This record gives sequence, structure tokens and C-alpha cells, in this order.
Amino acid sequence: MDASKQARLKELTQELAELLYEETAPEAVKSLEGIEKAVRGHWLEHVGPEIGLFLSAQVAAQRGDDSGQSPASSDG
Repeated sequence: MDASKQARLKELTQELAELLYEETAPEAVKSLEGIEKAVRGHWLEHVGPEIGLFLSAQVAAQRGDDSGQSPASSDG
């Protein structure tokens, strides 16, 4: 990853962290264990699924370009 992409990723990550912090109970971030649980919870509920959907759509689009079908529409 080049330096400009790393800088952009850092900016976006900071913005995401600020948004998720606003949605985290204050008592949850008083210990390292609480922070880890909060991060894991936000990842599992919000962040991971969105990234997974994005990547799945990219694969489907690539396969659609090759075969005209998405993986979900195959006969099988």
C-alpha cells in the first residue's frame, strides 16, 4: 500500500473510531478488556459485515463480467 493510501486509511479509521466511540457505553472503555470487547462487538456487528458485502459484490461483478451470471444465480 502506498503512502497516500496509508494516510487515507488512517484518516478513515480515525473517523470510524470516533463514530463508534460515540456509540459505545462509557463504562465499556474503562479497561483494556472492555475496549477489546467493544472493538470486537463493533467489528462483528457493523464493520466486518459491510466489508464482507463489499468484497462479495466485487467478486460477483467480476464473475458477472466473465459469465453473465452472479454466483447466486448459477444452476446447481
